[in-house]
Amino acid sequence: MRFVDPMVGEISRDLARPAHDVALLASAFALPYALVQPILGPVGDALGKERIIKICLLVLAVSLGLASLMPDLDTLLALRILSGAAGGGIIPLVLAAIGDRVPMAERQVAISRFLLFSISGQLLGGSLSGVLTAAIGWRGVFALAGFLGAAATVAAFVGLRHARPASGTFSVRVAVRRYGAILAMPRARALFAFVFVEGGIIFGVQPYLAPLLDERGLGGAPEAGIMIACFAAGGMLYTLSVRALLRVLGVRRMLMTAGAFGAGPFLVIAAGPGWPLQAAAMLLLGVGFYMLHNSYQTQVTELTAEARASAVSLHAFSYFTGQAIGAPVIGAGLVAAGVMPTLAAAACGVLALGIVSAAVLFPRQRAL
Repeated sequence: MRFVDPMVGEISRDLARPAHDVALLASAFALPYALVQPILGPVGDALGKERIIKICLLVLAVSLGLASLMPDLDTLLALRILSGAAGGGIIPLVLAAIGDRVPMAERQVAISRFLLFSISGQLLGGSLSGVLTAAIGWRGVFALAGFLGAAATVAAFVGLRHARPASGTFSVRVAVRRYGAILAMPRARALFAFVFVEGGIIFGVQPYLAPLLDERGLGGAPEAGIMIACFAAGGMLYTLSVRALLRVLGVRRMLMTAGAFGAGPFLVIAAGPGWPLQAAAMLLLGVGFYMLHNSYQTQVTELTAEARASAVSLHAFSYFTGQAIGAPVIGAGLVAAGVMPTLAAAACGVLALGIVSAAVLFPRQRAL
């Protein structure tokens, strides 16, 4: 998901194409990654989640390996689109498969462990690819990614060989009916709305960290990179402490706490202290975000057992759509209203999100 970004300059020089053209490799992965999820969710429900996970991993591995051989940017972009479409069928279906296997009482902890590996992979992919490019070149990094994808494919075929039987053949009519039934659930609509807002606010601000640091003379891309790494580290801290948090707070109070944890860092960034203090705020924001996100993911796996993959995929689509819309909205706010009003509004939005989602998802009942 993240390993191409540090290689844009190297690919640009090697293929003799402008850097802004090569930067489209990120969108070439991200857009099909998001758009394919509502399609592959019902396919997984019909044909078997484990089967689709294996196919997606295989296609991902092959497309990554072939990318290392491509002579021009156009074919590289085409393979990146294929990689994104294949990648989009993995995480939602894995989450749905966890929902099939793990009882609700233990599911949030199980999904948090999955998040730990996902966050670690994204951190390592983004950080190591820049170092490895200097040693083995961008083609070598693509080849290595293809090898890792192949290893994951083998692991899936071995580890998921005792898959649950599929429910039947894929039908567009059945898929539409299932989506209609899911969207008819008030709880489902609430979860999709919550994750849309969450992704829009929290990830909408992150592209502007480096420009804000630069404008204030506090740093630039390296410092912003450290801040984003601190955000991911906050997610790791959450995953290591989730069992204790659930025991002490329960899900309802954890959602409210997450809103407070998420609001404070935006005010710190708006105030503009030195970047180390802003990095500490991003660590807290990471904890708050994953407290929210893990809770929403867990609840969405319980919406419907019959169409669990469809529900999780629609949830993921809402999340990535929120991210895509959030960045330009935050940018427009920074231009029109300024830093402090925009980030203060973001802080209020995250605080309200925690409070409202706790009240809607757990009305007048004890936290799980």
